[in-house]
Amino acid sequence: MASFSLPQINDNPEGGWGPSTSNLPSQFKFKDIPYAPYSKSDKLGRFADWNDLSGDNRPTNLGLSAQANARAGQQGRGRRDGQQAFGSGTASAFAYFHAEDESSFSLVDNKAGAARRGGAMTRGRTPGRGGANYNRGGGGQRGGRGGFGGGRGGGQRGGRRGWRDWEKTGRTRESSVAISPDWAMLEEIEFHRLAKLRLEVDEPEDLDTYGKVFPYDKTYDRVTTKSERPLQPLDRIKYNTTTSDDPVIQELAAKDTATIYTTDVILSVLMCAPRSVYPWDIVVVREGNKLFFDKRDGGPFDTVTVNENAADPPQDPTTTNPNNPNEKVVVPETPSINTATSLSLEATYINQNFMFQTVIETPPPPAVDFSKPNPFYGPDETDPLASCGYRYRVFDLGITEDEDVRLCVRTEVDAYFPGQGNPAEGQGLVTIRALNEFDPRAPGAGGAPDWRTKLDSQRGAVMATEMKNNSCKLAKWTVQSVLAGADLLKIGFISRVNPRDNTRHVILSTTSTRPADFAAQLNVSLANGWGIVRTVADMCMKQPEGKYVLVKDPNKPVLRLYAVPANAFTAEDEEDEGGFDGEDADVA
Repeated sequence: MASFSLPQINDNPEGGWGPSTSNLPSQFKFKDIPYAPYSKSDKLGRFADWNDLSGDNRPTNLGLSAQANARAGQQGRGRRDGQQAFGSGTASAFAYFHAEDESSFSLVDNKAGAARRGGAMTRGRTPGRGGANYNRGGGGQRGGRGGFGGGRGGGQRGGRRGWRDWEKTGRTRESSVAISPDWAMLEEIEFHRLAKLRLEVDEPEDLDTYGKVFPYDKTYDRVTTKSERPLQPLDRIKYNTTTSDDPVIQELAAKDTATIYTTDVILSVLMCAPRSVYPWDIVVVREGNKLFFDKRDGGPFDTVTVNENAADPPQDPTTTNPNNPNEKVVVPETPSINTATSLSLEATYINQNFMFQTVIETPPPPAVDFSKPNPFYGPDETDPLASCGYRYRVFDLGITEDEDVRLCVRTEVDAYFPGQGNPAEGQGLVTIRALNEFDPRAPGAGGAPDWRTKLDSQRGAVMATEMKNNSCKLAKWTVQSVLAGADLLKIGFISRVNPRDNTRHVILSTTSTRPADFAAQLNVSLANGWGIVRTVADMCMKQPEGKYVLVKDPNKPVLRLYAVPANAFTAEDEEDEGGFDGEDADVA
C-alpha cells in the first residue's frame, strides 16, 4: 500500500500573509523582473488589447516607415474615447520585440501614397476611428472623415460614450400613486412577458343598455383646412364613474352575473399595458369570488395623454427636492402651456367638447333612447346630459368549457350614424375622439408636420406620425370601440388658433375608420390583451380577500401588485367628492 508523506510547509514567522522572504527557496525568488512604474489613472482589467491597432508600443510596425510609425504612436495616445489608453503607464521593458523578422524587411518604395477618397482602409473602416489610416502598399494616408486618423467622434471631441447619448435626458417620472412603505409587493411582471400572452375570446353577451345617443353630424366629415370650424365649449354632463360606484354593476354583482367587473376605460389600459410609458394604477378589490377593477378619482384615467410614445415626450418642469433645502429651481415668469400636465388637460377638454359638438341635439334626425335611462343622472341636475349610451356586456374568459370565468364590462358609445340600422340593437353606433396639435416647433412635438399645410395633401404622413407618437392612446381608443361594439370610430384633428394660446381651437378635419381595421393598422392584438387580463385576474385570485393596487412603474416597463390596507384611498375619495358635491361627473 502506497504511503503518503506530508510535504514541508514553511510557516511565515513574521505573522504576515504569504510566504516569508527569509525561507523562500532561491529558485522561486523574483529575479531579473523589471519594475514597471504605474499611476492611479491607469486602466486595470485587461491583460492585452488585441484590437489596438495603433498603440501597441512596438518600435517598428510591419511594412511602415519610421515617420508613419511616429505618427501612429501620436494617434495612439489620442484615442477615440479621449481617455488614457490601457497600460499607458507601463515601462518599455514589457514591450514585445520581434526584431529577427522585421529588421531584415524593407520596402522597395516607402513614399507616402497619394490621398485618395474612398481608398482601401480609409473610409468607414476599423482604423478610421481614432487611429492612423493606412493603405495596403504605402505609408500613412490622410483620408476618411475627420482628417488624418480621426474618424467620426475622434479624440478631439471627447469620444462617443454611447449610442445617441445626446438625446438621453435622463429624466425620471414620479409614480401615479405614492407607494407607502407599509404596502407589501406581491408580484412583479415585465412587459416583455405580457407581450407573449394570448387568449381567444368569443363574441360577448349583451346584458342591458342605458342612456340616450344623438345622431352624428355628417357635415363634420366635409371639414377641411380651408373650411375649418371653431371648437365651441359646451356645458354638458358626462359621467366617468368607477366600477364599484356603478349601481348597475352592483346589481349585477349581487346576481353573480360574472367573476370580474370593470369599465372599458380601465380594461383598455390593462389590455394595452405593454404600450404605456406614463405611470398608472388600478385598484383591485376582491370580495369573495369576485374581482372589481377600480380607478382612483383624479388619477390618470380621467385625462388624455399627449405624445406619450414620442422619442422625446412633453415634460413637466422639474420640482425641488424636499430633502435638499439648498436646491433652487428656476421658475419661469409665465407658466408653459406645453408641459405634459397642461397638454393633458387641454387634450381632455378638446375631446369632450369635440364629442359634444359633433352630434345633432335637435331633430331631425331624432335622438335614440336605450332601454333604460342614464343610471347616474339625478333629478337635481340642471345641466343637460351629453350624448352617451352605456352597454353592459359579458365576455367569457374561460380556457376550457368547464371553467367559468366571466368578465362584465360597462362600455360607452357617443353617437349613432343615421341610416345604418337601429342603434338600440347595436347597429350604426359611433365612438368619437380627437387628436390635438399644439405647436410643431415646441419640445415634445415628436416631429409632427404642420397640420394646416399637410393634412389635406399628406394625411397618411400625418396619421403615421400620430400613430407613432400616440400609439398607446390610439390603441386604447380602438380597444374601447371594439369592446363597445361600435361600427365606426370618428377621429377629429383639432389645432390651436394660435400656437401660443391654448384656449381657442379649430377643427381642421375628421377621419372615419372601422375599429377592427384600425386595430390591424396599429398592430393591436385583442387576443394578447385578453391574455393580459386573464393573467392579472388569476394573479389577483390567488390572493386572499382584500384590496390591492396594480401599479405601472413610472420609469421601467414593469407591473407591480401591492397589498394595501382596506381603508387606502378612502380619504382621497372623500376629499374629491366634497369638491364635486358628491357627484363623480366630468363637466366640460
